[in-house]
Amino acid sequence: FLSGCASRPPQTPPPSPSPVQQPPQTTSEGEITAPNFPQLIAAVKQQHGPVAAARVSYWATIIENGKHQADLEKLQHTNRFFNDAKFLSDEEIWQQADYWATPVEFLIKDAGDCEDFSIAKYLTLDLMGVDIDKLRITYVKAESLNQPHMVLAYYANPGDTPLILDNITPLILPADQRDDLTPVYSFNGRTLWLARSRNEQIKSGNSQQLKLWRDLKEKIVWEFGTSNK
Repeated sequence: FLSGCASRPPQTPPPSPSPVQQPPQTTSEGEITAPNFPQLIAAVKQQHGPVAAARVSYWATIIENGKHQADLEKLQHTNRFFNDAKFLSDEEIWQQADYWATPVEFLIKDAGDCEDFSIAKYLTLDLMGVDIDKLRITYVKAESLNQPHMVLAYYANPGDTPLILDNITPLILPADQRDDLTPVYSFNGRTLWLARSRNEQIKSGNSQQLKLWRDLKEKIVWEFGTSNK
């Protein structure tokens, strides 16, 4: 079993939700607004202890420092920070077949599967100020073991070969150096893409088509105590 692999994703995401299924409160452009970190850290300390609170506090520091860094530095610090956590399956952590944890839940447990690593990195970079149009949470097939996996892709410019942030390696490599990964589909806070080939992805709707993503964002808005309109 490949440390870091996800539960098997659907090969084709479901149709767009009906108009009554509105996205959770975020900024108008799909980003998440940062929480009141002192309040969040105090709540985590009260409920989960000082060690978990220290991890959330360090996360807040990384985010604040990252706002003044170049994108590559943001990627490196974020990737290094989260890759220190343990890989455990959703069954081991949450007793569920497939559960997408918020970054805070991930830090409290100090463990997650590849989806949790990728989501935490995506949202951290979003909070640092990286344009989410440069970021795609990407489902791939790990060819060597014929298993699904999730990574985060960073596109410096539209059409560029993306850099891949992956929990099973500390190296941030261009996608053309990761021929062990074949993309299936990808998404960010706005858009969903389906992969036609390793090098071609087409827009295929809105990320709100993914129920686990909608549920995750609702948890984050509640957890962060924000009301972003």
